[in-house]
Amino acid sequence: MDELETITLLDENGEEAVFEVLGVVNVEDTDYAILIPISEEEEAEAEAYIFRVDTDENGEEVLSEVEDDGEFEMVKDAWETLCVDEFELDDEDDFVDFDE
Repeated sequence: MDELETITLLDENGEEAVFEVLGVVNVEDTDYAILIPISEEEEAEAEAYIFRVDTDENGEEVLSEVEDDGEFEMVKDAWETLCVDEFELDDEDDFVDFDE
């Protein structure tokens, strides 16, 4: 089984929250991290969060909240397209026909 890539972030109250990194998508030459919270109580439908990957004055990567609705929708659409493309089958030969 693959090991999950996780990241710990601090919320506005200084509380630590652990997230699973679902992936990174590049939109218009900017990287965005797609994260879901990991909690002790597993939820069937966890909400994903989108953070822009920026660089601070020291050259370190930092995650910034995406506050612009247009930017958010653009990244969300790109992520959904990437996920659909990843799971699409190339052709009908990928299906197993048990009746043969």
